[in-house]
Amino acid sequence: MKKNEKHKDLKHEETEKIKVNIKENSKKEDDKSGTKSETEVLKEEARMLKDTLLRKAAEFENYKRRTEIDFMNNIKYASENLLKSLLPVYDDLIRSVESAEKGVTKDFDTLKQGQILIFEKFKAVFDREGLKEIEVLGKEFDVDLCDALLQVPKPGVKPNTVIEVVEKGYYLKDKVIRHAKVLVSADTPGIENSKE
Repeated sequence: MKKNEKHKDLKHEETEKIKVNIKENSKKEDDKSGTKSETEVLKEEARMLKDTLLRKAAEFENYKRRTEIDFMNNIKYASENLLKSLLPVYDDLIRSVESAEKGVTKDFDTLKQGQILIFEKFKAVFDREGLKEIEVLGKEFDVDLCDALLQVPKPGVKPNTVIEVVEKGYYLKDKVIRHAKVLVSADTPGIENSKE
């Protein structure tokens, strides 16, 4: 059964309950005072329908308010999970800096190994969140993935090929969130002159 059909059935049930209520009330009134006019029955039915409508309107307003509050909280705390994942990495960085400042870590190799471990932990968080590096080195320049900083003539390399990545670009799942900043090969002047 579809949602709309369920809703219609519920409305129909409520309407039937109201009609039964009105008939029962009118029978009670008939027993007490004789007979109730059709106008009085219709007024009673209209009053009950109005009451039901007002209740439903109030319920809808409450639902709307709750939904708005939930939506605002979702926006307000959207970065909560990411930050929870990054806190252990941050703690490691603090420990590393404190260790270097106190002189506990005196040799460069130990400090370097610690930094590599922190980097790998940091990268694992990014991987879990769906962050991927855009691979563009050696490929044809794509304006949707890269920002060209400079064109450099380079013999032996096809024009419009990415020859150096100055700043890496990244995807978040399937969306580019930062374009790669690159150097692109250009036609070499010697080749242009020989064509002429």
